[in-house]
Amino acid sequence: MPAQVVRVVSGQTLEAISRGEAFKVRLAGIEAPDIQQQPWGHAAKQQLEATVNGKTVTLELDGQPDKFGRQWAYVWQNGKLLNEQLLKEGYVLWDGRSRDRKYDDRLEKAQAWARIMGRGVWDVKQPMRQTPTEFRQMAGVGEKRDKEDKGDKGEY
Repeated sequence: MPAQVVRVVSGQTLEAISRGEAFKVRLAGIEAPDIQQQPWGHAAKQQLEATVNGKTVTLELDGQPDKFGRQWAYVWQNGKLLNEQLLKEGYVLWDGRSRDRKYDDRLEKAQAWARIMGRGVWDVKQPMRQTPTEFRQMAGVGEKRDKEDKGDKGEY
């Protein structure tokens, strides 16, 4: 389904309009660093903004909206799977929790490539030492982040 990206909320969530309806999209198959995980969280959001903000993409929906009302989707732009590109560049981690697992092999290989090449979060000079989930658990920001990602105050 074609959609216009109107805002990037985080490295894994954006707001879009399709067929006159506005909704939040959670990129399936990836997990972006928390915005407080510097410099990676901010870098992931900036990359997603630079790539799709204000542009038209094609959404391949992945089941029903989650408990926060976000529609999980694979995002395509100019024939490229954006979820895969973010992984290959090392901005995000592969997350095998997608409902439709048809791209899992591609996504896992993209992460493996970024890891071997030392890209982004895999950079040996400045590696990300905790997964986003571990970081949120340690920092106690999981509930706050979920509310913000849902559209309440602030950004992460």
